Amino acid sequence: MNETKEERNIKIYPIYKMLSWDLLFYYSINFIFLTQIKGFSASDVLLTEAFYPIFKVVLLMPLTALSYKLGKRKSLIIANMINVFSILSYIVAQNLTYVLIGQLLSAIAYNIKGIVETNLLYDSLPKNEKRGHLFSKVDGKGSSWYYYMNAITSIASGFLYIINGYLPFILCLICCVISTILSFKFEDISKTEEKKLTTKQYLKSLKHSFKYMIQSKRLKCLFVFGAVFSALLSLVSLRSGILEQLQVPEQYFGIIFAILEIISGISAKNQNKIHNRYRNKTLGVLSIPTAISCIILGFFMLGKLSFSVILTIILALFLIQYIAKGAFHTLIKRYLNNFTTSSLRNKITLTYNLVESLARALITLLASMILKITTASNTILVIGCITTIIIVLMIDYMKDKVGLKPEEYSKKEVEFIELH
Repeated sequence: MNETKEERNIKIYPIYKMLSWDLLFYYSINFIFLTQIKGFSASDVLLTEAFYPIFKVVLLMPLTALSYKLGKRKSLIIANMINVFSILSYIVAQNLTYVLIGQLLSAIAYNIKGIVETNLLYDSLPKNEKRGHLFSKVDGKGSSWYYYMNAITSIASGFLYIINGYLPFILCLICCVISTILSFKFEDISKTEEKKLTTKQYLKSLKHSFKYMIQSKRLKCLFVFGAVFSALLSLVSLRSGILEQLQVPEQYFGIIFAILEIISGISAKNQNKIHNRYRNKTLGVLSIPTAISCIILGFFMLGKLSFSVILTIILALFLIQYIAKGAFHTLIKRYLNNFTTSSLRNKITLTYNLVESLARALITLLASMILKITTASNTILVIGCITTIIIVLMIDYMKDKVGLKPEEYSKKEVEFIELH
C-alpha cells in the first residue's frame, strides 16, 4: 500500500527536525570559536548575534511573500541551502563582516523555515479535534530527537574543538547539507483558495489580518509573552560566557551542554503531560522559575564560594532553564495554532516571528551593551531582573485572556477565528 503525501510528510518531519531545527555541533563552542580562534571580543560576538533578529525583522515580510509565491516545499529547500552558506561564512571569517554575512544568511534561512516548517506539518495532519494533540506529538518527537542529537554533538564538539577548532563547524556544515537533501522529500499539501491570490492580493490579505490580530487579546498576549520568554531563552552565548568566566575547561563545555540538551529533549517529549498537568498555568510554571534563575545565577557569581559549589549551583540553574526551553517551543506553537484555519496559521506564524525577532534584537543588543562594561554573570543578572518583571506582569494580565475553553472566549474572539 502506497503512503500518501500527508503520511510521507509526517514520517519525514521528526527526522528532518532532529537534524535541522537548529544548528548541531555549534552552540556549545561558537562563542569560544569566535573569541579564541577568530579573535573577536565577547561584546562584539554578542553584537553580531543582535543583528540576527534585526535582519529577521527587516526581511520577514519580503521573505513571506517569496515563500507564498514559491510554495512551502521549494521555500524549505532554498532555506536549507542558504543555511549551508551561512556556516561557510563563519568557517572562512577573517573579520566581523564575514560573521555579519553569516548572521544575514542565517536570518534568511530561519525566517523561511519558521514560516513554512510547522505549517507544512499542520497541513499534513487530519482535520479533526485531535489535530492539536497530534501536532504536539509529532513536533514534540522531532524536538526531543533534536535535543538528544544536540546532546551527542555537544559532547563531540567540545573534544573535537581541542583537536581542531574548525572540526565542529565542518560537521555542522555536513548536517546542514543532509537537511537540504531531506527537504527535497517533502510534498506541498495545502490547496486552499489563498493559493489563487496574486502576491499583491496576498500581502493585502496579510495586512487585513494584522488589523484583526491586533484586536485579539488572546493572540496579542501570546505574541508578547512568547517573544520575551523566547528571547530570554536564546541568550546561549551568555551561558557559555559564564562557564568561560568560571574558567571551566573548553572540552567540558560540550559535556555540560549535552546533559542540558538531554534534559530539554525529555521535557520536549513530555510537553503534553506538562500541559495536561498545569493547563492554563503552564506558561507561568515554565517562565517564572526560568527568569528568576537568571537573577539567582548572577548573585551567586558575585559571591566567594568555591569553584565546585558555584559550578554545581550554576548547573542546577541552567537545568531549570533547559527544562523550560524543551517544552516551551512546542507548546507556544500549539497555543498559537489552536482554533485556527490554514490561512490564518501562516499569518499568525509570521506575526509571532516578527514580534519574537524584535524582542530578541532588543534583549541581545541590551546584553551586548552591558557586556562591554561588565561580566557575563552581571549581564545575565540585569537581563533576568528586567525579564522577570515583564513576565510576571504578563502572566497576571493573561489570566482571563489565554488558556480558556473555546466557549469561554468573547464573541469578538470567536468571530475573528471564524472570519479568518
